[in-house]
Amino acid sequence: MELKNNAALIIVDQQKGILHPRLGRRNNPQAEARILDLLAYWRRTGRPVIHVQHLSRSPDSVFWPQQSGVEIQERFQPLAGEQLISKQVPDAFCATGLEASLREAGIEQLIIVGVATHNSVESTARTAGNLGFDAWVVEDACFTFDKADYFGNAHSAEEVHAMSLGNLHGEYAMVVSTAQILD
Repeated sequence: MELKNNAALIIVDQQKGILHPRLGRRNNPQAEARILDLLAYWRRTGRPVIHVQHLSRSPDSVFWPQQSGVEIQERFQPLAGEQLISKQVPDAFCATGLEASLREAGIEQLIIVGVATHNSVESTARTAGNLGFDAWVVEDACFTFDKADYFGNAHSAEEVHAMSLGNLHGEYAMVVSTAQILD
């Protein structure tokens, strides 16, 4: 497990709307602190940072462009030289030019953090793996919410998170912790 000098940190959907109480109970209350630890390390070591912003097509979404929920949280604001990509679906590769810009920059390793584990993080990581990138998902730098399954059975955010990581690990991505990267 070796972190490349040009590994890109991809921060998914760290927008004001993700903190809205109507999204329900979440897991990993320390996720934002872990993301900030990674972001500080990336900036200190001069590695590429890519911020992903969801612009919803649905007016009732916390990420609807016409309200403050769509804005990147202050603590995650992109700095000069950091890329900001906008997406309209969970997958950060779909219709965004992300793949082309990574290929052009010669970036093969992607460290994926953010929200929601079972949605935009999983979707982005699956595509990254399918496209042949060396994708890592940082389990303690992601979070999700309580969710019912297709049959109406309620699952805790911890269970949803664990299943999503299980879906990814070894097939689409490698699941790691912040400590494994920073140590």
